[in-house]
Amino acid sequence: MLLSKVLGVIVIARNGDRYNYYQDPYSYAGSNTETTALGEAESFQLGSLLRSTYLNSASPSYINGIRSDLVDNSEVKARVKAGVEGSVVFDSAIAVLQGLFPPNSNNKIKLANDTTVVAPLGGYQYVPVETVEPGNDRSLESWTDCPAFAKHTKDFYNSQGFKDKAKSAEPFFRAAKDYIFGRPATLENALYDYINSELIHNKTYAHRLPPTLVEQARHLANFHEDGVFSDKDINGVGNIAGRTLLHTIIQSLERISFNGDPLQFLLVQTTYQPFISFLHQTGVTDEHPELKGIPNYSSAIVIELRRGSPPDLRDFLRIRFKNGTSGHFNDVHVFGHHSDIPLTEFIYRAEGAAITSNKQWREVCNPSNAYGTFSVPEGINTQAAFTGAFTFVGFLALFMLAKLVQRSRARAREARLRLPGNEVSEVTVVNYGTISPEGNIPVGQSNLPYILESQYALMP
Repeated sequence: MLLSKVLGVIVIARNGDRYNYYQDPYSYAGSNTETTALGEAESFQLGSLLRSTYLNSASPSYINGIRSDLVDNSEVKARVKAGVEGSVVFDSAIAVLQGLFPPNSNNKIKLANDTTVVAPLGGYQYVPVETVEPGNDRSLESWTDCPAFAKHTKDFYNSQGFKDKAKSAEPFFRAAKDYIFGRPATLENALYDYINSELIHNKTYAHRLPPTLVEQARHLANFHEDGVFSDKDINGVGNIAGRTLLHTIIQSLERISFNGDPLQFLLVQTTYQPFISFLHQTGVTDEHPELKGIPNYSSAIVIELRRGSPPDLRDFLRIRFKNGTSGHFNDVHVFGHHSDIPLTEFIYRAEGAAITSNKQWREVCNPSNAYGTFSVPEGINTQAAFTGAFTFVGFLALFMLAKLVQRSRARAREARLRLPGNEVSEVTVVNYGTISPEGNIPVGQSNLPYILESQYALMP
């Protein structure tokens, strides 16, 4: 497909550098962290590369017909993960967009009094972004608060392969104890994030750290995260980070391929987890086992939608990957292909694994509780729960008794006032209320004052 033209692209980008960050090894709840100037520079560099590749009319990968001087908000959309690491991901998205659409002096307006006003900072371009809150939309953070995924994680920790790896890593953990300052030296608590962060930001630490220690930590972290965020089955719960992302990918590809839709560029700014799942789901890691594990800061997957030249005018996908800030994008092939894959085949193979709604996410994460079955959360005192329940039932009974007494007295007064011949049969109408639409979660809510309504959010 060398003569194909690019109709549009989807960019899945990881956040840039940040300070050290701790995740609970079972729930994946995260600590607070902040982005760094280095991280913002890395993301800006990615945005600049994307601009030179896809918004430069002289580039062979130029997106056909897209406006490149000033952003057209109907052509460009950005979705940003707002869960754990949310502030870091948001900062990275802004930096990518700054590189993608730098200030332009033509970003101006002429007022009625003939005054011309240029946007601040020499024509800074304010590209709208949509933040995706996991409380409303699970498409970009589907692995937290998911019992089935938590069980998958525990099963991985209890597997023989994990136990063998932990045993073989014991010399590393003994050597690392003097450099992790009381943190648990176990394979469950991957230490790479802390060691790597200190190595980058702490000069004293960098001078003291023995050679190869960070490389060993990275190897163990790759084993750990790859095992947690992957699955043998494309539909497996271990791939849940990729399964919810697939919905956004497929829906966006359908929009780009439709000539009547202006969308041509979608940025999905997220964390590393969906990268691992997506590369496993599509079979990329079968041919590139070196890509198993955590992608570097500011890594990106680009999905190009291309239209062939006559006589084959079908739409094809070319998928490219860049690991971190060094080098350029390299082609990777999905689902066993060794070249571009037809769009229809990609959708056929992927859509069965996609999670398309919050309701479906609940069913995948907790099948026994997907329809509202009551369960007592861990950590709740059972005796206290039953005491509270009995207290509530008692108050409810007293309330109903009071209503019955009130109704009886009312009927007695009515009987004394009723005239002869007015007797009628009493008909009691019971109002059962209305059935709510399955307690759906609100979708597509955002917390920014300048934002587009989501067309990619998981349905309720």
